[in-house]
Amino acid sequence: MSTSGSIRILLVEDEEHLLEAIKLNLELEGFKVVTASTGPEAVRLARQERFNLIVLDVMLPGLDGFGVCESVRLHNATVPILFLSAKNTAEDKITGLKRGADDYMSKPFNLEEFLLRVHVLVKRSMSTEEKRELEDIYRFGPNMVNFRTYEIIDKEGNKSSLTKKEIALLKLLIERKNEVVSREQILETVWGYDIYPSTRTVDNFILAFRKYFEKDPKNPDFFHSIRGVGYKFVHLH
Repeated sequence: MSTSGSIRILLVEDEEHLLEAIKLNLELEGFKVVTASTGPEAVRLARQERFNLIVLDVMLPGLDGFGVCESVRLHNATVPILFLSAKNTAEDKITGLKRGADDYMSKPFNLEEFLLRVHVLVKRSMSTEEKRELEDIYRFGPNMVNFRTYEIIDKEGNKSSLTKKEIALLKLLIERKNEVVSREQILETVWGYDIYPSTRTVDNFILAFRKYFEKDPKNPDFFHSIRGVGYKFVHLH
């Protein structure tokens, strides 16, 4: 699920190109990112501001990542810390974890794995209310869906309510985003075996989604037809 912009991450990295690349990808996930490029700057920001996660390079000018982690832990025992390091030795990982880090990734790293770990750590830091919002609300483009209240905000900014079946289909497609879901899977999962409508019913639901959410329903960005198979919800961020 997409996060709200209230989730704040402190990103500490002295290599400018990598800093900008990671920052951009975290922002595309919906996070608010604050950056630092030295150890002392990171310590100052961590003490002054509230963060849901600190992503921390080990090799930093002024004070290395291990020192930053140790300093942060004196004042904040709960904020998750994820180390990034060019060193891939068990000794460094153990040092990082002993100093109070929650996770450790070696450079170069797989972006998708990195973002998955970030989401896991961020969720760990959130309050029950924030977690509920994270699970209930999904944003894509100008659109928003609230799975708990069945309310949507469409491409025009209008608020309306969907039916239980529409929400169930929307949730299935979003949870399987960027994957093809067959009409048969949709019918079995959303409608079950008791009331088995025709596949045309599914097509009509998709047409309705396009009308709500697509700028140009005839050239959809999100809800794609896969001829002879089913549908795919596409959302890269």
